[in-house]
Amino acid sequence: MLADDTNALVFSKSNAVKQITSEEVRQNLVWKNIFRLGFFHVGFVFACSFYGFGLSAVPIKWLTVLWAVISCYVSGLGITAGVHRLWSHRAYKATLGLRIMLMLMYSSAGLYGIFYWVKDHRIHHKYSDTDADPHNVKRGFFFSHIGWLMVERHPEYRRRQKEIDLSDIIADPVVMFNKKYERELFIIFCIAIPVAVPVIFWGETLLHAILTQCFIRFIFTLHCTLSVNSVAHLWGYRPYNRVIKPAENPIVSLLAVGEGFHNYHHTFPWDYKASEWPYLSLNFTTLLIHALWKIGWAYDLREPSPALVQKVIHEIGHKPNASYLIH
Repeated sequence: MLADDTNALVFSKSNAVKQITSEEVRQNLVWKNIFRLGFFHVGFVFACSFYGFGLSAVPIKWLTVLWAVISCYVSGLGITAGVHRLWSHRAYKATLGLRIMLMLMYSSAGLYGIFYWVKDHRIHHKYSDTDADPHNVKRGFFFSHIGWLMVERHPEYRRRQKEIDLSDIIADPVVMFNKKYERELFIIFCIAIPVAVPVIFWGETLLHAILTQCFIRFIFTLHCTLSVNSVAHLWGYRPYNRVIKPAENPIVSLLAVGEGFHNYHHTFPWDYKASEWPYLSLNFTTLLIHALWKIGWAYDLREPSPALVQKVIHEIGHKPNASYLIH
């Protein structure tokens, strides 16, 4: 499917709204977000210092460390396979059971609701790196990474959001359930269950469970996710579209379980693989989706043809001898 055809499915046509061109737009700070982020970051620093300087009288159990790693992957895959590739880009379809599972996995990440994440991400793709982009990288690394969560949206964003079609998201009862019970899901799946598991099943101390899950795991997952908006829009190579900022960044792909091949993704956003060569480049999200397709939980996987990829590379990309990368 061509890019224009895909965009028509998730974006309505522009209403020719006059763009706000002011370079200086006052954006009020969102203090509740600042305090929340500040609290978890202070906790993260304390937790790292606590373990780094060996301040614990009771050693942490290795199962607790393993559980923290597993929890990172579960929440990360809820973001990448769920809210990103499934709900934002409709790169594949999922059974009801899989959608529920991905929603719960996403809830464990502790981010804001699926409905708003999808809206932000669709605007980001339509108006990437402009004032309408919620995390416009042209406003600097800090803003595109985490600063955008601390301020109110730019007026251009608020005007352009009216162009985004969210009818498919509104029609999904799983997304609407997440929207209605966002706070409760956060408490249960991001805090209560991750903390309770090591305490109940292998007798870990409550302090170790809280520090590893509420602070270290949460903040690590958060920054791995945010690096896609910042690092992958600033540093890397651009073989598929040389005129856009999103770039191929293998380090981000490793941290964000397959989301670092951003030049490809912004060129072919509907591809469920989010990469041209997914099985060789740390793309764990694609491996998961492919496994779910094998058992029938995921279906109608979408991807561009090799001929289309090669055509785009030839026209707007920069990749000598590109044919060897076409699978």
